[in-house]
Amino acid sequence: MYSNFYGLRQDPFRLTPDPRFLHLAEPHRNTLRAMVEGVVGRKGLQVAIGPIGTGKTTLLYCLQHILSHEATRERPLRSAFVVNPTLTQDELFEALFDELEIHASAPTKPARLRALHELLLASHKSNTAVVVIIDEAHLMPPELIEEVRLLMNLDNYPVNVLQIILCGQPELLPLLTRPELAALKQRISVVTKLRALTLTETRAYIAERLYVAGLRGESPFNTSALEEVFRLTNGVPRLINSICDHTLGVGFRRQLKKLGADAVLEAAEEMGWEQPAPVATPESLAKTAS
Repeated sequence: MYSNFYGLRQDPFRLTPDPRFLHLAEPHRNTLRAMVEGVVGRKGLQVAIGPIGTGKTTLLYCLQHILSHEATRERPLRSAFVVNPTLTQDELFEALFDELEIHASAPTKPARLRALHELLLASHKSNTAVVVIIDEAHLMPPELIEEVRLLMNLDNYPVNVLQIILCGQPELLPLLTRPELAALKQRISVVTKLRALTLTETRAYIAERLYVAGLRGESPFNTSALEEVFRLTNGVPRLINSICDHTLGVGFRRQLKKLGADAVLEAAEEMGWEQPAPVATPESLAKTAS
């Protein structure tokens, strides 16, 4: 609707994860690097956490894209990405085996484990990894998380073949400290934490998304608008996308080429926002985990 008015080729602030719009601010750059290095270095089990809306899923898609780009015909990558882990044990196995393209001789647990073991053996011989990514892992019941650990028992090679990444909101960490998951906790080799953006990072985030969307002139958001966006969102990327999208809509209706704090506040009022979002900091993440 507003794209042509502001010289854009596409909407810059869509809420759906899109690696093309990935902005690698410090927390996202560090998390992505740690995940890539963890897989390449065959670390085994990784945990990535971050508050709602900080871009976890987008990073996971980007990780999968990077790993797929590095794969070759001689060294193919087998990966599974589970986006909804609220499954039964059978449903989890079905989802994993479907994405990993594993064909078990029967729909039973022993047959599935035997088929997975054969895949791990073939991957070990070809020096390749099998990557399992589980998003929203904080929603998994403890018994299902334990099933994930038991899968890792099939990987008894000198170098870990099976790479598992559990990604979720901060409450995932206290979940993993439960006594019944002590064995799994001991196998965690990498823990990464996302945070919200600073004001400087928020400015860069908005500028980069506008550029990727086609903007080649001056940003429609002036300094006061950017500061108001940060105040209302506390640097949470999903909220930044939402308020910026609505603000551009307000500007288009009012035919404003330059947007100030008043336009941002008008958009926030239309959206029913009454107060800023809570701040997500490394300290708050640590408090949640303790």
